[in-house]
Amino acid sequence: MEVKEHEIPVAAAAANARIRTKVFADGVPASYGNLTGFHAGYFRISLSLCGQALLWKTLSEPSGGASGGSHALRRLARSVPAVAHLLLWSVALAVLAALCFLYALRCALRRRHVAAEFSHHVGVNYLFAPWISWLLLLQAAPPAAAPLSRALWWVFVAPILMLDVKIYGQWFTDGKRFLSLAANPTSQMTVVGNLVGAQAAARMGWPEAATCMFSLGMAHYLVLFVTLYQRLVGSSSLPAMLRPVFFLFIAAPSMASLAWNSIAGEFDVGSRMLFYLSLFLLASLVSRPALFRRAMRRFNLAWWAYSFPLTMLALAATEYDQEVKGVVADALMLFLSALSVLVITVLVVFTVLRAGDLFPNGDDPFAPPPPPPPLGSSNNTSSFEVSC
Repeated sequence: MEVKEHEIPVAAAAANARIRTKVFADGVPASYGNLTGFHAGYFRISLSLCGQALLWKTLSEPSGGASGGSHALRRLARSVPAVAHLLLWSVALAVLAALCFLYALRCALRRRHVAAEFSHHVGVNYLFAPWISWLLLLQAAPPAAAPLSRALWWVFVAPILMLDVKIYGQWFTDGKRFLSLAANPTSQMTVVGNLVGAQAAARMGWPEAATCMFSLGMAHYLVLFVTLYQRLVGSSSLPAMLRPVFFLFIAAPSMASLAWNSIAGEFDVGSRMLFYLSLFLLASLVSRPALFRRAMRRFNLAWWAYSFPLTMLALAATEYDQEVKGVVADALMLFLSALSVLVITVLVVFTVLRAGDLFPNGDDPFAPPPPPPPLGSSNNTSSFEVSC
């Protein structure tokens, strides 16, 4: 086929443009490609590790003198050298600090992508995750860190309150962001953030701050739970690969149970009701394994969504066992704690062995839609299902 001379400069310019697009994206070298695929959803890892550190600290604390299978687990936890608990806490701290550093780089070098994530109905909810992780880590900290706890609580809670104003305000003022349109299982992260802040405040002896954050979280949780239960538009907007986030249905009432226990000073009727709701939701999910079949075909980041809710439920079970005592409470505590440890161990092993799968081609699932491809070409792949 003969090529006309006037078409040569046009073809050369197009080729050069494609090369520049490969080398630079948003003014940043392509060597930062994995940074493009990094988003707040990766803080699922730190949520799980920080929650696990708090679980082991709780198990290692002295309990109220009853005996039984679960207390054998407590004795085992207390027999572990203190340096092992400190090592687990240090690993959680190192992972969280590394994730925060990477996300800070993303904010500096990928501002357009961060803005798109902030506007996404799923991505914005995980912006609560780093602050939840820090608050959990603060509660699991060794006694030497106690003098800094009060100041750090304000540092970590302030972003949660600012996100509350944005998200909760949009739910009832912005027509495009009404709760009935934006609600999805990850929206419960907004509630968990307030409840973790309430629990941390109660443990520091600030009952008013704790009650304020608890009421803010629970008021919106009741509306959110009803909205998701009715299966409105937003609740069915998640792809199959993200279905593990349905386990966040367990995290919210479990965290509420723990928060109210810290405020009331005992695992009273309110805490037990929320704990029983968590158990029912767990039974509802595990009795439907087909719901997660597609998500389990290949390891991906969404698998980490299993660990954090189970750890929160195990923590609630330890408080339930402490208050109620008996064979059933012992069995629940032993089973849920062992399940939580097993799940996070499997996840850590898979993450180490399949670390390359966590950054699939540097694709950003929250990036604005690309310009339409040239005529005659097609590209229908979706990075949302793969890397979110």
